[in-house]
Amino acid sequence: MFLLFLFSCFLGDAHQVCSSGKRYIYFKFTVLSKADTFPEFSAVAVADDRLIAHYSNEERDWILTEDDWINAPEEPPDSRDWFLHQIRTLSDCTDSLCSELHVLQRVIGCELEKLSDGSVNLRAFDEYGFDGEDFMAFNSDTLQWIEKNPKAKETKMKWDQQTVHNELLKDYLKTCTDWISTFNNTENRKPDVHTTLRKDPNDQNKQVLTCLTTGFYPRDIEMDIRFNKTALEDQISSGIRPNDDGSFQMRSSVEIDRNHEGIYDCFVIHRSLTEPVSAGWMEKCTDCEESKWPDKKVAAAVVVVVVLLAVLLIVLQRYKRRRSDGNNTVTTEIYDHLQTQENVHRNGQ
Repeated sequence: MFLLFLFSCFLGDAHQVCSSGKRYIYFKFTVLSKADTFPEFSAVAVADDRLIAHYSNEERDWILTEDDWINAPEEPPDSRDWFLHQIRTLSDCTDSLCSELHVLQRVIGCELEKLSDGSVNLRAFDEYGFDGEDFMAFNSDTLQWIEKNPKAKETKMKWDQQTVHNELLKDYLKTCTDWISTFNNTENRKPDVHTTLRKDPNDQNKQVLTCLTTGFYPRDIEMDIRFNKTALEDQISSGIRPNDDGSFQMRSSVEIDRNHEGIYDCFVIHRSLTEPVSAGWMEKCTDCEESKWPDKKVAAAVVVVVVLLAVLLIVLQRYKRRRSDGNNTVTTEIYDHLQTQENVHRNGQ
């Protein structure tokens, strides 16, 4: 569960930063009321899907993990001890140790988006979550905190009175967008697009189109399954997921009528491509080939024919046997008659 807390972006609007194509940088802090498998304090810094720094509890300092900086960003003004104090206050711990486990998280940073008209949209954010729920968010324009949970009322009143601290936060968020422009994230990996067509296990009249795009970087990508160049509705998407090598993948599928004629394609747009990729499907379904065994109606007809042939064969065999037996009887009678005539002739002599 806590791995989810450490690496997912669930805090309110900040979730959009993790799933959008905007350039961004953010620091994320995770504090536990008691240490167990995970440390009581951990923090990471991320820029454009890349881990750029992490906090070392042993050295009590930030460790930079990326060298692509002209001017490396500074960590937020709040210290490790400040976070530990906040978690104990929110958890109502009477001493330095807490009997119950609570989780405090914070994500602070900014995003930069270039719009189609050439203008630039900037947004800064500073948000907190407590025990997996949205808790507080900072408004850098009004220097006030916004409560996102009924439990945050008392904390909001305390934090609104910290005017000096709030001014520091405002200045920090203003410089955040400058750091984005100094990060030379020029890495691009082209997506590898695969398409498959399979029969629908629940409906013999339908087929399932699947498009898998993998190996791309950065994270942002647009992918649609289209029919005659129009994106289909009711597509089922896996969402963008990480690969082990730092790249990403995404899978989408949709059901279609197997008798529906038209052109289907998987349409992919990514920053690494000079032009969009359109990958089509094979003409034949990979597991829809005609079966080597006949269907039920054909099988029944085959059985009937086989039975009739068997019956006919038996009749023919019996007929031949009777005919053979009949011929043997006639031959015996003729032989007996000739033998009698011969005996009579001998006696007459």
